Amino acid sequence: MTEPTLYPESGFRRLRLDLSYDGTNFSGWAVQPDRRTVQQAVEDAISTVTQSKAETIVAGRTDAGVHATGQVIHVDIPELIELDDLAYKLNRILDEDIRINQIQIAPPAFHARFSALRRYYEYRILDENKVIPPLARFNTEPWYRRLDLGLMNEASALLLGTHDYAAFCKFREGATTTRTLESYSWRRDSDGFLIGDVVADAFCYSMVRNLVGAIVCVADGRKDASWISTLLENKERVSDSLVFPGRGLTLYKVDYPSDAELLDRSAKTIARREEEAN
Repeated sequence: MTEPTLYPESGFRRLRLDLSYDGTNFSGWAVQPDRRTVQQAVEDAISTVTQSKAETIVAGRTDAGVHATGQVIHVDIPELIELDDLAYKLNRILDEDIRINQIQIAPPAFHARFSALRRYYEYRILDENKVIPPLARFNTEPWYRRLDLGLMNEASALLLGTHDYAAFCKFREGATTTRTLESYSWRRDSDGFLIGDVVADAFCYSMVRNLVGAIVCVADGRKDASWISTLLENKERVSDSLVFPGRGLTLYKVDYPSDAELLDRSAKTIARREEEAN
């Protein structure tokens, strides 16, 4: 793992950028060769305005097709760059499926990834083969069977706490699959959409979409709720065929501690990641 930097180099200052994007036509956040990614688009725009190479750090590396309304990144730019109209300039350069909502000078020791306390996601489903309104097609996944809301919440509750979520994550060399799932619940809104709220200190690769797919298996009657506990305990990988698509998933919030606690939080997160990687 590359050693993270908690402070900018001399002559630079660290900015926190809050942004949103429609992930439909992106191959996820992270830069990939010959693919359109959010990170590449944002870094290219920043580099154009600042005339210096931009390297961003993101709070949550979203997968292909996944959206964000509350994504957070940090970037170090030359101190001479004016901030007053920086967001305006970046939004003029960026395509309309990415928007910079706010830019501010980051407090000392702020790190978009390692300072974060928790990430909030929601997943939207419209079940019973109901017709999805045209504008909702971008952030809602259809399902042909009726899903039992009570069973969804019963099964989701079994996943809460600190566990090894290997059954619900795609394997990555050297990456830990131990996480703390703080909240996972479902509700049906007034228009009949099922909305799952998932909150954790951090998420493994593809974890939320795996969790959704497993819960749907219970909610439509294919599996009993006890199956969820068995998967968790045995670390038996959920079949890729059950993993739900990215389009129903949106990162909508990231929590950070007070400015005075940033250094301590970052140090603890980095130490834990290094310990788990060894």
